[in-house]
Amino acid sequence: MPRPTSLVDAVYRSIVGGIADGTYRPNDRLPSEHDLAGQFGVSRPVVRSALERLRREGTILSRRGAGSFVRAAEAKQKLGFAPVESIADIQRCYEFRLTIEPDAAFHAALRRDGPALRAIESALDLLATATRQEQHREDADFAFHHAIAEASNNHYYAASLQALRSHIAVGMKIHGLSLLGPNSGLRGVFDEHEAIFRALRDGEAEAARGTMAAHIRGSRDRLFEGRLLDLSL
Repeated sequence: MPRPTSLVDAVYRSIVGGIADGTYRPNDRLPSEHDLAGQFGVSRPVVRSALERLRREGTILSRRGAGSFVRAAEAKQKLGFAPVESIADIQRCYEFRLTIEPDAAFHAALRRDGPALRAIESALDLLATATRQEQHREDADFAFHHAIAEASNNHYYAASLQALRSHIAVGMKIHGLSLLGPNSGLRGVFDEHEAIFRALRDGEAEAARGTMAAHIRGSRDRLFEGRLLDLSL
C-alpha cells in the first residue's frame, strides 16, 4: 500500500515533479501561494510549508515582492562529480547507477503516492510521444529516472542523480542516437520504461528493482555493444 502522505508532502512532491519534468524550468517564477493553493485544493499555510521546504533544500529561492523562483542548477550548492572525460567514465557512471537506481525503484514501489506516480507518468508520457515520433528525449528520460528517485522518499537517491545529471545525459544521448535508424530500438526501450512504471504503480518492489536493473544494464550493453572496458587498467 502507498505510504500515508501529508498535504505538505503532496504539494512538495507535485512541485518537485514539475521541476523534474520541465513544467517549471530554471529561473521560472512559480505560481503565487494563492494560485498554488487553488491548483492543489489546499490552504495557503500548506503551500507555504511546502515552499519553505523547497527553499531549505535550495531548490527554489524567494525574492521579496517578486515571488518564488526555481533556482538555476549551476547556482545550487550540491554534491558534485568530476566531469566525464572518457568512454571509461561513461561506463563508470552506468556502474554507479546500477548500485543505486534499482534500490531507489524498490523503495519507490513501497513508498510511492499519487503525486509521485503522476510525476513519473508525466515523464513516461513525454517518452511515449517522442517514441511515436521516432525521437529520443534525454531530458524526459532523466526526468523519469529522477522522479523515481524522488518517489523513494530518500533524498540521497534524488540528490545523487541530480548531481550526476550531466554525466547521465552523456550516456543517454549517445544511447538514444544508437537507437535511431531503420532498425529503431526506441519502442523496445520505451517498453522497458513502461515495465518499470507498472511495477512501481502496482507496488511490486522486487519487480521494480529487477526491471530497473535490467533497463540500465541493457542500456549500457547496447551502448557498448556488449564489449565493456577493463576498468582495472
